Amino acid sequence: MRERYSEPLTLDDLADAASVSKFYFLRVFTRVVGVTPGRFLSVVRLAEAKRLLGDTGLTVVEISARVGYGSVGSFARRFTETVGMSPIQYRRLRRGAAPSRDGGDAFRSDTGPHGSLLGRVSADGVCAGSFFVGVFDSPILQGRPAAWTTLAGPGPFTLHRVPVGRWYVHGDALGTGRGCADGPTAGSEGPLQVTPGAAARCPELTVRRPDWSRPPLLTALPFLEQPRPVG
Repeated sequence: MRERYSEPLTLDDLADAASVSKFYFLRVFTRVVGVTPGRFLSVVRLAEAKRLLGDTGLTVVEISARVGYGSVGSFARRFTETVGMSPIQYRRLRRGAAPSRDGGDAFRSDTGPHGSLLGRVSADGVCAGSFFVGVFDSPILQGRPAAWTTLAGPGPFTLHRVPVGRWYVHGDALGTGRGCADGPTAGSEGPLQVTPGAAARCPELTVRRPDWSRPPLLTALPFLEQPRPVG
């Protein structure tokens, strides 16, 4: 999927590559990765689209075709729903929108009952200037968080005014320190149940370099992106 994302891969194609039946492949893949093969393939395609939007001058139409979409409208709609902004907005962000660490309440709902979420972030082989922790409705770090915070380093965190429901907690390192290798990082826990007026506790959230089974990160909060110099 990571090598042939532009092709119209089917479940049969993927199972054949793994030399197992499609039913066994679907069951084991979903259990190990946490999402279905189809969902994983969609995430891989959109992650490549993010890279092309930020690092190349290709048009949205050209990028849509390169990542396996037959319709630019379908691509733009899926990108916007999953990343949290349109392809054009994302390109502008990558090309100079000023990062912001303010507005922790920007994506929270002020209606309905809320609870809170307590936990601790640790780092496994990752040195970072700070960490992002957010609450999402998906096992994939995508879209906009229901609540989020940043930490100056590994340690405890508290998320206030988390809407009641079942949530996934995702963490990411915000910039690496001297002597640390660049590359993606991630940590996830969930689903966790948040109840009205109560403090739910999250298992320790360990941020590390992801392996093959970790879907790419798709959310696009401004301070999670590194603007690309133009010119």
